[in-house]
Amino acid sequence: MNLHEYQAKELLKKYNVPVQEGIPVDTPEAAAEAYKQLKVQFGNEFAVVKAQIHAGGRGKGKIRGTEQRGVAVGKNAEDVKTIAGNILGGTLITIQTGEAGKLVNKVLVAQDVYYPGANPVKELYLSILLDRAKSQNVIMYSTEGGMDIEEVAHSTPEKIFKEWVKPNMPLQPFQARNIAFNFGLSGEAFKNMVKFVTNLYNAYVGLDCSMLEINPLFKTSDEKIIAVDAKVNLDDNSLMRHPDLEALRDITEEDPTEVEASKYNLNFVKLDGNVGCMVNGAGLAMATMDMIKLSGGEPANFLDVGGTANAQTVEAGFRIILKDPKVKAILINIFGGIVRCDRVAQGVIDAYKSIGNITVPIIVRLQGTNAAEAKVLIEESGLKVQSAILLSEAAALVNKAVSA
Repeated sequence: MNLHEYQAKELLKKYNVPVQEGIPVDTPEAAAEAYKQLKVQFGNEFAVVKAQIHAGGRGKGKIRGTEQRGVAVGKNAEDVKTIAGNILGGTLITIQTGEAGKLVNKVLVAQDVYYPGANPVKELYLSILLDRAKSQNVIMYSTEGGMDIEEVAHSTPEKIFKEWVKPNMPLQPFQARNIAFNFGLSGEAFKNMVKFVTNLYNAYVGLDCSMLEINPLFKTSDEKIIAVDAKVNLDDNSLMRHPDLEALRDITEEDPTEVEASKYNLNFVKLDGNVGCMVNGAGLAMATMDMIKLSGGEPANFLDVGGTANAQTVEAGFRIILKDPKVKAILINIFGGIVRCDRVAQGVIDAYKSIGNITVPIIVRLQGTNAAEAKVLIEESGLKVQSAILLSEAAALVNKAVSA
């Protein structure tokens, strides 16, 4: 589950992680008031207006049809109001959103941290995630923070440092000091970085994050270390332990079909192809998607109905797939181990009758428990459903459907 920047920062503050303070608002007038509050609180003349969407690259992204960036600096209350008005309600297109973009419903008006002082400021980078190859959490960091960290990793990988943390172990003090040292810090900034990294790692573990990224991680002119941005992804499987975090979910940022699928405990990911697929088991689903591509089609989705699929979940999956106008055919590939093939077949029949006229070809391959009974059910249903026994047969039928 992804969080907005303003949500992530509020959570980090609970772990004593210093952040760039800000006020989330959803109207231009509220943005102007937020600027005034921040000016009184911090004494800064400038404020930063940041679009709040679940995507990176906001600073370089633009509101569709305008030159308005997704992150911009306002010099006074009226300026902040104008920028917020340009962003709110607009569609922000970034390198991560693609041309579809994302609608901006909220902006964060944040304090200016680039104030002058005795020391130079620094933009750094730090993220924490799971290194699956080593089965350990890894802290990745670089002195080259800012918007182009991907280019740094590609062109100068030697500037990316890594620190691994053993499972069920806290970040060790020497590791935090090593990170601060590799950042090239000294004195007060060094001490503040050690505290920052330690508290940030505690937040990563305590919140059950799957990924936590701070970019830029900022050293101010008076040697403070703060998170100017915060991207936090929570492990969905941990939400049962965090009902307060689950309440932060913003379904307006998610694909509507994926939201609907989650209501039925279906593992669904929308793709851009023309063949809808319904499979039980993630491995079989990936193999099925490969088969679709080899047969000349493109997968329209990943849909794993799981080992406990019944007629109701199958019907729900059917309805979700059929909402995609690009779908030219639907392939159902079920291996009956835990799930019974006849239950899946009955779900297909019920869905067909309930939905009504389905114009796209439906190809069903059922193998395993009660496969013979399932085949009889489908053949005697009188529906326009094509059955296959071998994968090669299903592939040929898919090829015929997408070539028509």
